[in-house]
Amino acid sequence: MILKFLRVLKIVRVAVRYGLDEIAMSGFDTPRVAKVINALIFWRDISAPRGERLRKALEELGPIFVKFGQVLSTRRDLLPADMVDELARLQDRVPPFSSELAIAQIERSLKAHPDQLFASFEREPVASASIAQVHFATLRDGREVAVKVLRPGMKKSIDEDVALMHLAADIVATLWAEGRRLKAREVVGEFDKYLHDELDLMREAANGSQLRRNFADSELLLVPEMIWDYCSPSVIVMERMHGIPISQLDRLRDAGVDLEKLSRDGVEIFFTQVFRDGFFHADMHPGNILVSTAPATFGRYIALDFGIVGTLDDFDKDYLSQNFLAFFQRDYKRVAEAHIESGWAPKETRVDELESAVRACCEPIFDRPLKDISFGQVLLRLFQTSRRFNVEVQPQLVLLQKTLLNVEGLGRQLDPELDLWKTAKPHLERWMSEQLGWRGLVQQLKIEAPRYSKLLPQLPRLVHQALSQVVEPQREQQQEMMWRLIAEQRQTNHFLGVIVYFGGGIIGGVLLTLLYLRFGHLSW
Repeated sequence: MILKFLRVLKIVRVAVRYGLDEIAMSGFDTPRVAKVINALIFWRDISAPRGERLRKALEELGPIFVKFGQVLSTRRDLLPADMVDELARLQDRVPPFSSELAIAQIERSLKAHPDQLFASFEREPVASASIAQVHFATLRDGREVAVKVLRPGMKKSIDEDVALMHLAADIVATLWAEGRRLKAREVVGEFDKYLHDELDLMREAANGSQLRRNFADSELLLVPEMIWDYCSPSVIVMERMHGIPISQLDRLRDAGVDLEKLSRDGVEIFFTQVFRDGFFHADMHPGNILVSTAPATFGRYIALDFGIVGTLDDFDKDYLSQNFLAFFQRDYKRVAEAHIESGWAPKETRVDELESAVRACCEPIFDRPLKDISFGQVLLRLFQTSRRFNVEVQPQLVLLQKTLLNVEGLGRQLDPELDLWKTAKPHLERWMSEQLGWRGLVQQLKIEAPRYSKLLPQLPRLVHQALSQVVEPQREQQQEMMWRLIAEQRQTNHFLGVIVYFGGGIIGGVLLTLLYLRFGHLSW
């Protein structure tokens, strides 16, 4: 608790030092009392531009805040240009740690000095991010590689910030009714998991290997090969990729890259990862994407940094595809029905009311170029709608929502005229055809064929067992019924015996009486 309190004090101190309160209140009249307090706090650093102050504050607060700034750097519709330009520096220009610490980390992890492992090793890092930094090197067989080294002390820093996030989520869930509907605890738990996953670079290497395998035959995306003999939880070595950062638009134009095609390819890559594979790169900010300049792969995307990936099961993919297609076809009734059928909206929700609310949110965005659409406003209105109808936020889709926002940010930078909906619709329709049409049936049969081949020889025995399990209870039921009938018959026979015994006696007595009355005088 003391550590959490000290961390809160640090956040407040950094915010005051860099004047983040002044940035947040820009556009509003500052009260006189606040002006006096600002004048008394002599250690405030508010002379620098606001974007620079925000960037420095996030860097000082640590990796979670740096990642928050990375997401904001793609949202030019939410922040002024000067602040976005400054936050873009967080993508690959976080202050590096010393090369001595990097070399020591490599020695501990790979059990040898870099000069022994590599033919050459560049001491100066080429990129530095919130979790790790990268050095270029050359293997002894001549292959060029990139060496990624985990930033020292990361676990302690992340543990402190995540603990505060859990505390905030508990407070929100306890004191605010919306917190329960938004599943604040579950959402923070998901982020906790993914942030800690990033601390295991072997997991990142495995993610990259999986993504490379998924796009092995693709003409759109390149993924570096992992050099497994040089990989560990704190250091990984991968193939060096040559390209231009996707954020450097002037260099891309000078190199002859078709930016409009690049923007469309990015949308196709995203939807392919989500709906074909259910496995997607969930940290697609511009610092993690290059564009290939090699003649054989010119103009293709190059994906880097696989610390955060998202996964979707078949239910999620089916639900999302139905919703996307319903949105594209403006079938808002189907959107409402899908929400209720999936259990995301309460079953007592009226379809017509939810349909009307979704229509009001989404109808204004269609048939407009991406530059004229503010997804921030659309998401805000959808949030208000979901709150009205008690729609639950699904934690497993939080990363997907974040990635979609990153894709939107990239689309704005590459081609402001891109129509996201029209670009994505054919890919979704093709995926639905492959899943629900004849091709989907054939593909599913191929997947299940090995199981069927083992099951078919056992089928007669399994059928016999199943029938036996059905017949045996019936036989037991019949026996039980027979015993009940026998018992009832015995009771009936006993009852009839009683009737016959007593009835016969009564009848006999009556007959004897009549005979006596008729012929009794003869006897005397």
